[in-house]
Amino acid sequence: MVNKAAVMKIIGIEEHFLTAEIRDAWSAIGLDATDPSVAFHSGVIERRLLDLAQDRLALMDETGLAVQVLSLKTPALHDLGLESVDLAQRTNDALAEVVARHPKRFQAMATLPVSMPEEAALELERCVGTLGFKGTVLCGKVGQRNLDDPTLTPIFQSAQASGVPILIHPRVPDATVRAAYYSGFTPEVDAAFATYALGWHYEAGIQFLRLVLAGTFDRMPGLQVILGHWGEVVLFYAERLAALDKVSGLARPIASYLRNNLYVTASGMFLPHYLERATAVVGVDRLLFSTDFPYQYRPSHDARRFLEKCDLAEQDKAGFAHGNWMRLTGEK
Repeated sequence: MVNKAAVMKIIGIEEHFLTAEIRDAWSAIGLDATDPSVAFHSGVIERRLLDLAQDRLALMDETGLAVQVLSLKTPALHDLGLESVDLAQRTNDALAEVVARHPKRFQAMATLPVSMPEEAALELERCVGTLGFKGTVLCGKVGQRNLDDPTLTPIFQSAQASGVPILIHPRVPDATVRAAYYSGFTPEVDAAFATYALGWHYEAGIQFLRLVLAGTFDRMPGLQVILGHWGEVVLFYAERLAALDKVSGLARPIASYLRNNLYVTASGMFLPHYLERATAVVGVDRLLFSTDFPYQYRPSHDARRFLEKCDLAEQDKAGFAHGNWMRLTGEK
């Protein structure tokens, strides 16, 4: 008898890449001196980020993924200005060629020139309508602007009009925040504390909550947002966040936005109790799978093994593995 989980299609929706051109653009503006996460693309991680061919496919097979949805690593183009418009277009065109070479193995999320919101909205429309991309990624704040800043509204309007989700990916907190809360140890510890240990996740979760509190989903009720790492802390404080209902003036309770405008994904954190919490807060039909490649890459079919053993009914496992993503993006 065939084990259904063993052959189940797995789509990883938060799997990263980098290009040499973007790496060099970061270097040209000295971003490696102000954003510690830029250094995280060195060595074997950088090689895996840059590779969009056979080596990546082999690692996908090894860990158990049928499809990767490719997205640019943080901090993306958030710190670039006018030059990011052409850079985004070149990046997206190159990514579309990668997907065309391996249409059954790769999908793509648009890279946007987010500091230029009107141009970013048009580029997202092109990526979805012409290139067939599945959504886009925003890496937290854009300069000093939080994602609920009115100037960024065209990007969210474009996503809703195109019917595609926005993944809010973590990025490093402001330097003043890092100095106040994430410093005082060794440089290595400070960087880790402010990024992948904790700071990244608070930052991304706060950006989502700012969108909620600013009434973004009241104005754009069809807009769908994805948070990685099981909801970037937000889900674990859902009960406390519900207290905002007393003062928010929103059209719906906070819990309603969590169940109607938010999807969450694993980001390689294969922990059964996190899955249980996510299911309780957003519902099983809003769970998405991801491995956060190459940062959370682990060998020996680690991703598939977690799916096989997770405490979900077979139908819900299939939704988690691929079905929920396909429904969200209108894939047949």
